[in-house]
Amino acid sequence: MIQAVIFDLDGVIVSTDEFHYQGWQRLADELGIVFDRRVNERLRGVSRMGSLEILLERSSQCFSAAEKTAFCDRKNKYYRALLESLSPADILPGVLKLLPELKARGIKIAIGSSSRNCPTILERVGLTGVFDTVVDGNHITRTKPDPETFLLAAQRLGISPSHCLVVEDAEAGVRAALAAGMRVLAVGSASNDLRAHQRARDLTTVTAQTLLGRS
Repeated sequence: MIQAVIFDLDGVIVSTDEFHYQGWQRLADELGIVFDRRVNERLRGVSRMGSLEILLERSSQCFSAAEKTAFCDRKNKYYRALLESLSPADILPGVLKLLPELKARGIKIAIGSSSRNCPTILERVGLTGVFDTVVDGNHITRTKPDPETFLLAAQRLGISPSHCLVVEDAEAGVRAALAAGMRVLAVGSASNDLRAHQRARDLTTVTAQTLLGRS
């Protein structure tokens, strides 16, 4: 029986995909690297440094660890500036209906995200304090597809991983949830992933009853 639902943040609760794309695009332009939306799709659910490594695949130059860290910081500066425009209106459809339904059934809800900007995003959209726990990039040492994010969330909730369900929109996140021994609802770009236990285009068609599989 599912006792907790752990939500990825970006692409599930709120979408800042376009902000990430614009940040990486600006950095790529400054470095003279060809970057497009097809490459950007490969960055979904990947850590900041991992995303940079993918971007740098198209560069003929070699960069030091210090330079790479500086590039990541620069991209994050661009991204955080774009986050200033976020508001509650940017919460994705279906979220504000589903969360109260789960709480009414006594289900714990959590955020499991690789983003270090998670606190800022939740504050901007008015969801600070809504979740029973939040695990983000500031709390982990290994990003998805490693299961650390979801396992830490379950630990903080005091609930066995086998009684947790993850809502994810990225292939790396689906892999992480399965590795954690949790059930998975795949939405958005991950909704065609046949490894997921449930799939949906978005959360508008998902109810607590269908998610939990009980009346």
